[in-house]
Amino acid sequence: MPTVYNWQIGREMWYPFEYEAPQRQFSAVFDLNRCIGCQTCTLSCKSTWTTERGQEHMFWNNVETKPYGGHPVNYEARTLRLLGDQPWEDGVYRGKTVFEAAPAGRAAIGYLPEDVDWASYNLGEDEVSGLVEEGDFYELPHEVWQFYMPRICNHCTLPACLASCPIKAIYKRSEDGIVLVDQDRCRAYRDCERACPYKKVLYNPVSKVANKCIGCYPKVEAGEQPMCTITCIGHIRMNGWIHEPEESDPENLVDYLVHERKVALPHYPQFGLKMNIYYIPPIHVPVKYLGQMFGPNVREAIETYRKIPWDQELLGALLLFGSTKRWIHRFRVKAGYAYGYDEKGSEIVRVPLKEPSYIRPLFDQVHQTFRQNTT
Repeated sequence: MPTVYNWQIGREMWYPFEYEAPQRQFSAVFDLNRCIGCQTCTLSCKSTWTTERGQEHMFWNNVETKPYGGHPVNYEARTLRLLGDQPWEDGVYRGKTVFEAAPAGRAAIGYLPEDVDWASYNLGEDEVSGLVEEGDFYELPHEVWQFYMPRICNHCTLPACLASCPIKAIYKRSEDGIVLVDQDRCRAYRDCERACPYKKVLYNPVSKVANKCIGCYPKVEAGEQPMCTITCIGHIRMNGWIHEPEESDPENLVDYLVHERKVALPHYPQFGLKMNIYYIPPIHVPVKYLGQMFGPNVREAIETYRKIPWDQELLGALLLFGSTKRWIHRFRVKAGYAYGYDEKGSEIVRVPLKEPSYIRPLFDQVHQTFRQNTT
C-alpha cells in the first residue's frame, strides 16, 4: 500500500490508491461567522442539480445546525466512534485515519446509512447546545451556543470514495481536481457511500447509480464560481485554487487564508482525506468542541480572526467573498480597496474596505418633499 504525505495531519499516511496530483485543485473557504442558515445555497443547488426521480432525498449542498444537526442523521458521531481515539501531538495526528483503521477487505472504515437516516434533513435545526436560564448573560465563548455548518463535497485530494470503488467509477478530473462519478460505469455497489466519512456520495434508487456534488464544473470551466457560492446571501463563500503549503501563493485568496494566515481550517483533518473545503471557525463556540472538528489550530485561527478590524489585508480578503460571480485568481489590498483579478491579471472587482456614507439634504428640492431618511 503506498504512503503519501498529508500536511493536514503533519505526517505520512497509508492511502490505498496510486495518487496522481491534478494540474490544479478546486477549493473553497467558508466563513462560519457569517452563515445565517437561510438555506439559499441549498435551494439553489437543489433546483439546479437534483430534481430528477430518485433524487428527492439528495442535498449535494446542505446546511446543518451544530451541535445536533447532521445529514444523514448522526453521521459524524457514528464515524468518529468507528475511528476510535484521535490524539494530536504538537500538530501531528497520532491516531488512525479512515484508511489506516479499515478492516480487512475494505479500503476505508465506514458505515452505510439506512434510508431513514436521509429522511430528516432539518433534524436539530436551530437547536442550541443547552438551556438559557433566567438571569444568564452572554460572554465569549457562549455557554449556550449553536452555529450553522454548510457542507458540499470536499473534492478531497485523497478521496475515500475513489479508493473504495471496486470498478473505479469515481475519478478526479486532471484539470481541476473535481471528483466525479462515471454514471455509465457505476454498478451501485455503494462502497463509495460507505467509505465517505462526510456522506457526500448518495445512492439513486431509481437510476441505481451513485450521485454526488459535481462542483458546478460547467460554471468553473466558464470561469465562474459554483451556484452555492454566487447565491449565498451572507457572502460566506469564496472558491479558488489551492496549492501545497510549500507552493503557497500569498496573492491567491485560498492560499492566503489557509496557508499564509491559517485562519481557514480543514473539516475533520484526522479522517485523512486531505479535503479541499476549508472553514473559518465561529468565534463564539467553545474551542474544545471546535478542536475536534477542525484540528489543533482552532485557537490561533480565532485569535487571528478577531484582529480583522486592525488587519486591512485580511479584511480585504474577506470582503471579496460574494463580490463577484467570476473566479478570482489573484487579489491585492491597497489604498483602501480590495482588488480581485482574473487569470490574465485583469481587474474584475474592486471593494472598498470602508463603506462610504452619503448624507442627503432633509428637503428634496427636485421632488419638493421631505426625506424621512437622510443617510
